Amino acid sequence: MNKYTPFRMRNSFSFLIDRKSLSINMVFFVLLLGSAIVVIGLGEQFISPLKVVAVLFGNGDPFSTLIVNSFRLPRIIIAMLVGICLAIAGAILQGVVKNPIASPDIIGITGGAAAAVVLFLNLFSTDSGTLTVSIDWLPLAAFTGACIVSILLYLFAWQGGVSPVRMVLVGIGMWAFTKAATTLLLIMGPIHQQSQANIWITGSVYGASWEGVRILFPITLILFFVTIVMIRMINIQEFGEDVATSVGNRVQLSRFFLLLVSTALTGSAVAFGGGISFVGLLAPHIARRLVGSSFGALIPLSAFIGAILVLISDTIGRVVFLPLEIPAGVFTAAVGAPYFIFLLYKQRNVG
Repeated sequence: MNKYTPFRMRNSFSFLIDRKSLSINMVFFVLLLGSAIVVIGLGEQFISPLKVVAVLFGNGDPFSTLIVNSFRLPRIIIAMLVGICLAIAGAILQGVVKNPIASPDIIGITGGAAAAVVLFLNLFSTDSGTLTVSIDWLPLAAFTGACIVSILLYLFAWQGGVSPVRMVLVGIGMWAFTKAATTLLLIMGPIHQQSQANIWITGSVYGASWEGVRILFPITLILFFVTIVMIRMINIQEFGEDVATSVGNRVQLSRFFLLLVSTALTGSAVAFGGGISFVGLLAPHIARRLVGSSFGALIPLSAFIGAILVLISDTIGRVVFLPLEIPAGVFTAAVGAPYFIFLLYKQRNVG
């Protein structure tokens, strides 16, 4: 017990803090901030980290301030928020399903959000490509699509309760269905939107703005705190239905609420970052190897790692191949797909 520090608040609740896990989380938090400062300065016009820091504190020169505040900083913030949302959603799903291959994109939730956004763009775009309604409705469209897939997933997996194995199998089928639906919507939609939509589906934060930050930041913050409140519920789910029921947990209701939170996180991320894949798979796995399976440490560390993954992937696509821009989802898939195959290989004799 000497590696834990107890924390109590007015006798209302208490928990133990693992000092090693806290240190690792702090290291990755600092690493995320450092990476963001370096990344902001990279591009056709290089800005040193010291100048970036000066701009962030309001002391930069006008030219650097314009580049950082108007062009790069919104994109960096959106990339980090998208990574945080996808990573937390993946960690929740892996806890609920008790399967290491579970992630929002693999069980179709990301696909549902993507299909809804493409439908939204088809319905509310003019011939010139401008929206006839506010962009503020885009997260709602993504969330609606993700919710529809989640509800169908829950209903089809229900058999006197929701079995984690059935949820994964049904989810893979839902992924295939949403992929086909998205392709159909692209074919039926305006031709001038197809190339742009394909880039977006692959996963890109190109075109991020402060308006998007103002929408996504509070959503991410609220859902993060909701997840923190539900951490004990996720930990109990890890022990299986019998143990969870014996300690008074309403297993099926808990799974439904956790799936709803994961859906909201995924829909929000897809609305602003497109279909960036495998972040929800990779980030929790990396975090679990560093801090173990306790979700009190796993959730925040997954969030930091997810933010770093999307941030670095977007930076590579934005800087390395100038003047071209490669979607961030290309690089997350390049790393995630082989790792997914590796996980399937490791589980070949399981069950």
